[in-house]
Amino acid sequence: MPIDPEFSQALQSHSMEIDEQIALRLQDYARTLWAFNEHLNLTRHTSWDLFVGRDLRDCLQLAAVVEEGEEVLDLGSGNGVPGIPLAILRPDVDVALAESVAKRSKALGEMVAQLGLPIAVYGARGEDLLDDFRFSSVVSRAVGSIEKICRWIEPHWPNVDRLLLIKGPKWIDERAEARHHGVLASLQLRRLAAYPLGDDAESEGVIIQIWPEGRTGGQFI
Repeated sequence: MPIDPEFSQALQSHSMEIDEQIALRLQDYARTLWAFNEHLNLTRHTSWDLFVGRDLRDCLQLAAVVEEGEEVLDLGSGNGVPGIPLAILRPDVDVALAESVAKRSKALGEMVAQLGLPIAVYGARGEDLLDDFRFSSVVSRAVGSIEKICRWIEPHWPNVDRLLLIKGPKWIDERAEARHHGVLASLQLRRLAAYPLGDDAESEGVIIQIWPEGRTGGQFI
């Protein structure tokens, strides 16, 4: 199946160059997601321009900072972004999805099966998974504030190397709030990537890495 001309145009308009075979797999994912979206409220990004400019943009930035061989947990995966595109963009990475809402996790499992992707889908809360499993990176997009996620992950740092948070322009305010409440007192925070959101030069997306202070010898520090 060829690449949809509208998908190709969206990639060009957002200055994204992607291998054709990977683009075809991303196209299959988007179409599968939209088919499930007819029955479930999974996404509002139901055009190629929105998929590329909103979802794929973040996933490409994430794919660039993930290391080979990592075991990544997409926390609160929802519609599969960023976990499913990440698995397509980086087949050398082991991706798992965590979604506690039963109808969404069921849909994710069916999508992954249809796409033939080696992705584990857990219909469970992240804290339950981290009692039993260990991950190199826990990824979060549009799940909660920096303070909320850091409080949630605090008891589970022995099973997580780092957090990778995909954030918009308000991340600086969230960081200030987290520092004010002492949440970052024993943690280190680093901005790994910054990129424009749309045509507004002052509107910036970022990927933030957070990990425990004093942890040494890790591959990400």
